Amino acid sequence: MTQAAALDRATESLLAFWAEAGVDAMLLDSPVDRIEAGKFVAPKPVEKAPIAPPQPKAVNHAPDVASAVLEARRLASESHTLEELKAAIANFDGCPLKFEGARQAVFSRGAADAPLIVIGEGPGAEEDARGEPFVGRAGRLLDKMLDAAGLTGRAFITNTVFWRPPGNRTPSLQEQAVCQPFVERAIELVSPRMLLLVGAPSAKSMLKREEGILSLRGRWFEWRSEDGKLELPAMPTLHPAFLLRQPGAKKKAWSDLLTLTERLDRPDRGA
Repeated sequence: MTQAAALDRATESLLAFWAEAGVDAMLLDSPVDRIEAGKFVAPKPVEKAPIAPPQPKAVNHAPDVASAVLEARRLASESHTLEELKAAIANFDGCPLKFEGARQAVFSRGAADAPLIVIGEGPGAEEDARGEPFVGRAGRLLDKMLDAAGLTGRAFITNTVFWRPPGNRTPSLQEQAVCQPFVERAIELVSPRMLLLVGAPSAKSMLKREEGILSLRGRWFEWRSEDGKLELPAMPTLHPAFLLRQPGAKKKAWSDLLTLTERLDRPDRGA
C-alpha cells in the first residue's frame, strides 16, 4: 500500500470515528462543550388534558316506519271524535317532522260534517304558528276559490302531514305514510262525499300515482283506504301556492273546482 493510500485510509477512519462521536462540523464560530451538551436533561412532565364529562346520548327521533304506522293506526282507531283524533295526533311521536323544528301539530279546520275534504301537502310557517292548515297567502287564495265555487262552509281542510317540514320542503313518502292512518280516520269521521287533493304531493300520496300534477289535475280518480273499507271520488288540482307563482294557471284550477262542485251538487249526491 502506498503512503498516500494509507493516509486516505487513516483519514476516513478518523472521520468515521468523529462522526460516531457526534461531531457534525469541522469549524464553528465558538467552541461547544460536547460533554456538557450531552448531559441528561429530564423531560418536562406532560400535562394531561382535563377529562370531559360524558355527553348525553343523542335521542333518535326517527322510529321504524312500520312500527310508527302500526302505532298511528292504533291511536287513530281509538279516536271516536275529531277532537280525540286531534289530541292523538298531537301526542304521536312516530313522525320525525315533530322533532325537526315544528312548533305544534296542525290538524284541520272547517265543518266536521262537510261534504268535501280538501287535503293539501303540509303546514307552512303561518300554519305552524297558528295551528291551522291553509291560513297563509295560499290558504287565503284557497278560501276565495272555495267561496267563488259556492263551497264556503262545505269543506273540511287538512294535510298529508301534520308538522311543518323544515324549510317548507316537500314531505317524504315515509313521513306521509306514518300520518296516513290519521288522515284516513279523519275521512271516516267526517264522512264526506268526495276529496279535493291539492298539489302534487297530496295527489301522489293519496292516489299512489307517479304522474305530475299537470297530468293528474281535473281528472276523477277513486281513492281507497288502506283497508279497502272506504272509497270516494277524488280530484287532484293545482296548489294555491303554485297559482300565486303562476297566475295564468288559475283558469285550470277554477275549471277543476267547477267540475267538482257540479258533481257534488248532483241530486244523486255525487254518485
